[in-house]
Amino acid sequence: MGPGNDTLISEFLLLGFSEEPALQPLIFGLFLSTYLITVLGNLLIILAVSSDSHLHTPMYFFLSNLSLLDISVTSTIIPKMLWNIQTQSKVITYAGCITQMYFFIFFGGLDDFLLAVMAYDRYVAICHPLHYMVIMNPRLCGLLVLVSWIMSALNSLVESLIVLQLSFCMDFEIPHFFCEIKQMVQLACSDTFLNNMVMYFGVVLLGGGPLVGILYSYSKIVSSIRGISSSQGKYKAFSTCASHLWVVSLFYGTSLGVYLSSAVTQTSHSSAAASVMYTVVTPMLNPFIYSLRNRDIKRALKRFLGMSGRK
Repeated sequence: MGPGNDTLISEFLLLGFSEEPALQPLIFGLFLSTYLITVLGNLLIILAVSSDSHLHTPMYFFLSNLSLLDISVTSTIIPKMLWNIQTQSKVITYAGCITQMYFFIFFGGLDDFLLAVMAYDRYVAICHPLHYMVIMNPRLCGLLVLVSWIMSALNSLVESLIVLQLSFCMDFEIPHFFCEIKQMVQLACSDTFLNNMVMYFGVVLLGGGPLVGILYSYSKIVSSIRGISSSQGKYKAFSTCASHLWVVSLFYGTSLGVYLSSAVTQTSHSSAAASVMYTVVTPMLNPFIYSLRNRDIKRALKRFLGMSGRK
């Protein structure tokens, strides 16, 4: 039976970080700044890659998808939070909450898969350089991204549909700044065993599976780099995957930090504060990591900004 028949629920309240009125302008300013930096930084990466024919390679194709993903995940969360602060309202409709939850799960799972695909790309480039363009052909690259989208969408759809079957009693307050699935399940007054099982399965499938693939790819990469005789060759090989390593470490480090901190403290507000790291900070830092450590991106950005300036 649907939740509308059981509880007539129409909205939730997002409590955010603090209820202190004096802190709201500061929180608004910080999140608005990070959102604008995230969108601008990742948009510049996409435009630079698309405008430079030298960057029309598998590595930068995946990087463009990652930048688009970073814009999408922050756009799923931050605008609604800024609107609530500006209007001094904590309300989010039931449909809006389910929609936000769906897209957050979707983009989070897609991030896992895309990082694993990028690790595989670096594995082929370093371990099989002579066959790189043959193996990583446009058809395979498109297929890898398409499969990642489909898997993430199916997982998000299943988890969202199961949440729709939950009944909610009187507590509609979500102690978070967005509709996080774990917080919503905890508010339910009906049996949540199936929801918990599906969530744990999703974490193992979409988190553990890609992570195993990333670790396997880099174990092969390290073995291959160790076999290179010259130190200059080793440095050149390692530099091609250094940015990806930084992004992987940042994403999984912050994600694990959130779950470990929530398991230790058992307080929702601390979990919300920790979630900022992988939902807001990581997407903002990704374009800086790739642009600052990548000469090709720097060159493409200079060309693009130079062309824009002349126009």
